[in-house]
Amino acid sequence: MELLDLLIPVAHAQTAAPQPPGLLASIWPLLVMLPLFYFLLLRPQMKRSKETRDMLSKLAKGDEVVSSGGLAGRITAIGENYLTVEVADKVEVKFQKAAITTVLPKGTLKNL
Repeated sequence: MELLDLLIPVAHAQTAAPQPPGLLASIWPLLVMLPLFYFLLLRPQMKRSKETRDMLSKLAKGDEVVSSGGLAGRITAIGENYLTVEVADKVEVKFQKAAITTVLPKGTLKNL
């Protein structure tokens, strides 16, 4: 054994380099994630969006609603993009339709 062998390790025979994974083995995580992403994120969001759109299209005069700011009142007038909500006796506020988050059952405002 020489001094050089102590400083530099002797190269031993190595096995062949491992083969790269096949195409299917590298794509299967993506194939699993896409349906999961659709069913857990996109589909519920589209369903909520459709329900909100339907609720806003069915608003009518006299409906009791709650805005995104928390104001509750009765609809007195409806325009194309705005509606007027009576929040107290002779106190009316204009809201964008998109600001309405909930339609309350009739008579709920009397109980509040």
